[in-house]
Amino acid sequence: MSANGSARVVENEAKLRDIMGPTMDIAIHKSRPKLDEHCKEFIRRSPFLCIGTASAQGKADVSPRGDPAGFVQIIDDNHLFLPDRPGNNRLDTMSNITENANVGLLFMIPGFNDTLRVNGKARIVQDDSLADKAKIRGKAPKVGIMIEVNEAFLHCAKAFTRSSLWDPTKYQKRQDMPSLAHMILEQVAPPGKPPTATEIKDADEFVEDNYKTGLY
Repeated sequence: MSANGSARVVENEAKLRDIMGPTMDIAIHKSRPKLDEHCKEFIRRSPFLCIGTASAQGKADVSPRGDPAGFVQIIDDNHLFLPDRPGNNRLDTMSNITENANVGLLFMIPGFNDTLRVNGKARIVQDDSLADKAKIRGKAPKVGIMIEVNEAFLHCAKAFTRSSLWDPTKYQKRQDMPSLAHMILEQVAPPGKPPTATEIKDADEFVEDNYKTGLY
């Protein structure tokens, strides 16, 4: 809602289409029911993706996933295996999948402004053979996400071009904001009791150590 209350809600797709106009033919026809060689090559090159899920009640979540390029295993034209790595055990993505199998993935490649979108259904699996292939530093994932692909299509570069995401001259200095640990400590601190400098230092050191020892 806008500050002055002037926002008008678009309540259905028909009204949205009236405002936005028709879909370009190529945008409709580019959608594939399975992974072709272009999609597969994009996945092989990608070291990073975002996966979108929702709970049975419709609560949505988007989570990043990353590893060396090619970490997502291509099983066949309609199946992908995404290994799970150690995290904070919130398990938002995987808990959602146990309730609602529908997922959407956005694959990215550093330096590419175009992306690959993949939609389908997922399940959480334990597969010793696939886990063994996903080992890094000798450590295999405990579980993985098996995705049954029912739609895949390449997405144009407009968003990345507008944002200049890969342009080093547009990079921001990380030190312009507090550290991750510092911000979270402030968010969870009781009212009127901000974290001490020692607490922040200890938390920063824990996070950095975990990045070194807890990735796999």
